[in-house]
Formats: sequence, C-alpha cells, structure tokens
Amino acid sequence: MESHPYGWLSLLPPLVAIVLAIVTRKATVSLLMGIFCGALLTTGGDFFRALYDTCEVHLWPTFIDPGKLRVFSFTLLMGAMIGVICRCGGMQGLIQIISPFAKTRRGGQMVTWMMGIAIFFDDYANTILLGGTLRPLCDRLKISREKLAYLVDSTAAPVAGLSLLSTWVAVEIEYVREGIETLQGASDLNAIDIFVGSIPYRFYIVASLVLIPMIALTGRDFGPMLKAERRRMRGDSLGADEPTAPEQAEDLPDDMPARWFNAVLPIVVTLGMVIWLLVATGKEKLANVSSDVAPTLRDILGAADSSFALQYGALVGLAVVVLLASVQRLLSSTQIVRAAGAGARVVLPAIAILWCASALSRMTGSKSVEGEPTTIAYQHQDHRLYTGDFLAQLIIEPDQTPNTENQASESTWTVKLLPTVVFLLAAALSFATGTSFGTMGILLPIVVTLTHALLGAAGASGTDPIMLATVGSVLAGAVFGDHCSPISDTTILSSQSCACDHIAHVVTQLPYAVLVAAVSIVCGTLPLGWGVSVWILLPLQVVALYLVLMLVGQRVETQ
Repeated sequence: MESHPYGWLSLLPPLVAIVLAIVTRKATVSLLMGIFCGALLTTGGDFFRALYDTCEVHLWPTFIDPGKLRVFSFTLLMGAMIGVICRCGGMQGLIQIISPFAKTRRGGQMVTWMMGIAIFFDDYANTILLGGTLRPLCDRLKISREKLAYLVDSTAAPVAGLSLLSTWVAVEIEYVREGIETLQGASDLNAIDIFVGSIPYRFYIVASLVLIPMIALTGRDFGPMLKAERRRMRGDSLGADEPTAPEQAEDLPDDMPARWFNAVLPIVVTLGMVIWLLVATGKEKLANVSSDVAPTLRDILGAADSSFALQYGALVGLAVVVLLASVQRLLSSTQIVRAAGAGARVVLPAIAILWCASALSRMTGSKSVEGEPTTIAYQHQDHRLYTGDFLAQLIIEPDQTPNTENQASESTWTVKLLPTVVFLLAAALSFATGTSFGTMGILLPIVVTLTHALLGAAGASGTDPIMLATVGSVLAGAVFGDHCSPISDTTILSSQSCACDHIAHVVTQLPYAVLVAAVSIVCGTLPLGWGVSVWILLPLQVVALYLVLMLVGQRVETQ
C-alpha cells in the first residue's frame, strides 16, 4: 500500500481550527486559519501559493457549489421568514398556544424535544425551524440559549440518522451496499436489512435522544451547561457575544394582534412543500432508472434532491407569511422588507461559518475540486489531505484479513473489540472533519468487508450482532461528529438559529456528548462484543445515564 503523503500532518488543519476556535471564540477566523494551514501543507510551504489556493482552490469552489448555494439560500430564506413572523406577531401567538404545555422550564425542554423528533426528515430543516421558533419561548422560561442550542442540535442529526424516512437514508444504505458488493460469496447479505437491523445497535444516537428528557425531567445539569443555566436563571444578560435575534414579541407595538396562525401556517406550508418536493424529485430521479420493483417511500426520499426541496420550501413559506402580513394589513411593504432583512442578517454569521467549515471539510477529503473521486492512490494530494484515509489506515487494513481457520481463531479479540474500535474511529474522523456523510463513505465499505472477513463467510450473516453492531458503530460515530464538532454544519446552524454564541454552544454541549459516547462504549459496544444481548444493553444504558446524571448533575434552581 502506498504511504500516505501527509501522515499525521493531515490532522493538523482541523486541529488548528478547533483549538483556535475554542481559545479565541472566533469561529470564522479560526476556520480560515485551518484552511490556510492545510494549503501550506499541500503547497509544500509556499506562502503565496497557499494564499492563492486558500481563496481559489478551497473557498471559492465551495461557495459556488450548487448544493451549497441552495443551503445558503435556504438559510437566508428561513431567517427572513422567521423575521417577518416575529415582526407581525405570529411568534407571540404561537407562544400563547404552546404555553399551556410549557409553563415551566421542564415543560419547555420537553416540548422542544418532542418537536425535534417530529421533524425527522431532515437535519437542516430541524435546526432552522426549531431554533427560530422556540427561542422566544425559551427566553421567557429562562432556558439559556446554550441549552436550547443543545436541545435543537441533539434532535437534528441523531433523529435524521435514525429515521427510516429521511434525507440520510439512501446515502447510508448505498455505502453499506458498496461494502457488500466487494465481497465474494455474500449474495445473501442485503444492504437494507443490515441498515434496518443496525438501528438498535446505534447506541450513541439512541442514548443522545434519551438523555434530553432525562435532563429535562430531573432538572439537573453539569459542567459549563450548569453555569450557563444558572446565569440565565439569575436573569443575567444573554451574553454580549451572542448574535442579535430578530425583533421578539416583547418589542411589538401594543396594538399588534398575536395570531398563532401567522406563525403556524408558514411553517406548516414550508414543511409540506419540502416533503412534496422531496417526493417529487425522488420520483423523477427514480423514473430514469429501469426497475421492475415499485420504489418504496424510503427509496424515493433517499433519491430526492434535498437542497432543492429545502430552498423552495423556504421560499414558499416566506411568500405565505408575506401574504398573510399584507392581507391582514399588519405590516407595510417597507416594514416587511425590513423585517425580512433583519431576520436574514441574523443567519449571515451562520453562512460564513458554514462556508469555511465546508471548505475545510473538503480539504480533508479525497475528491477533486470538481468533485471527481480518487481513482489512483492519493491522486489529488496537491490540494486534498486524505485525512479520513489516514485515520482509517491506523486501525483498519482490509488486505490483512484472516484467510485460514487458524488465523480466524486468533482474531477473536479483534472481533470482540471491533464495534468499539470502529465507533471510536468514526467519532474521531467525523469530529475532525465535521462531516457525517464523508465518515460513512470512507468507513462503511471498508468495515463491512473487514467484518465479513473476520467473522468468516459462515458467521457473517445479515443478522449477526457483530456485523450489525459494527455497521451501527459507523453510523453512530458519524453522528457524534455531526452532532458536536465545531466545524459541523448542523452544529453551526443550531447555534446560529438559536442566537447562541457558536463556541459557547460547542463547549456546553461537548460534555454531554462525551458522556453519551462513554456510556455507549462501556454499556454498549464492549459488552456486546462478549455476547451480551442488545436488548439488555439498551435499558442498561438508560440506567447508567440516570445514575451518572444523579451523581454529577446538580439542580439548576439551587446554588
């Protein structure tokens, strides 16, 4: 195997970006420094060439990518829609109908969690809708912006990654299928069966969703989140570093009517339009593929153009709220434009961070500027770092697999530890690169091949717990990074939609993510390797989370 062109240095750019972001609390500048650091590596230390590559090879191609432009457009349109909803009193009316179910801090957190689970089909839609909609309610209940961002982020990637009907499904199943296609004599394996069967084995995702209501119902927090919650309970300011939110209900004129449908109708229309467009684009794409089997809804959503659906869904939602405000004569045309502009300005920092994070993520990948995959070893090393390939090589070498019965028996410990090692590798890779899809694409085909070889053809069935747990570990570990990495797109959108300082969101959320990851290993992947049933481990993880929370957590209301 050809040696990696950069080795450990391929980890340096994301590490520089993450450390600088935490130290300086300037996410955009830190990401730019990480990109420039990577450009110095790929250009052999040529300062001026690195400066050129930073702009022309990394930043500009990322910005003009059609998929990214649609995501940026979706973010701006959603910000504008939320701005107009707030200005015309719709948000105040929505709060009034939600308030009976969220009269306390506990109720507010539970409502946020349940609404996050309800928006299961896309992580971007989840973060933007929940953050902008529930921020005024959480402010009123004295729930910190950091806690709201955590609640939103924890029901974005985890829910989309677990759902059988989401924009993630086709990508996940396709990567599993790629691994199966490389096997010899594995025609009995089915990608969809393995994908569905791995759901209970995605311990990190399940535990993340369980921890939220546990924290809400017990009223306990720990670490930086506890300090943020107590600061908010004391009535301290939201923080000078936090983005300015659009006009809230408290800033409205006294004679402005608070009508809930001015908020609910645009949001419902947006969700409906997004789902309709997902189905329409998915069917259109599948219509060009000859098949005797009628596509399922899961297949249709998986083939859909999600960025297209999100963009035009948000545009229709904005048009609806503008029409409502105009017909009811709540706002003049000038006021509508100002409100939309104020809402759009709120998400501009999110777009800047998202742009730079995407450029850094691409730099650590293996595809060319034009999006062409690598066909020969390190083909694009003049502008790509192949960080994921390096991390995968540290632990997984697919060519070195047992090929005799004696060698297979000697690999017992490897098999038992495989789900744990794979989870740690996927978590590290996704955290360093900020991409869940990239992590899945790198690891899933390799992991399926390796697991099948280690188990032996006789034992590597689609129902084998080790096979399911290893695949589940990749999917769960990939969500870990997407959930809490400072350079992850959903982490960025969560903090910005909640008007929370981005680094404050990362710092307060990370201890919870690390706790869930530790419980997922100690009470999940490790004992499963030694034959403990998944149906024993899942309730065991709930008990472990509760005990840790009661031991280290403190009630926010008590000082």
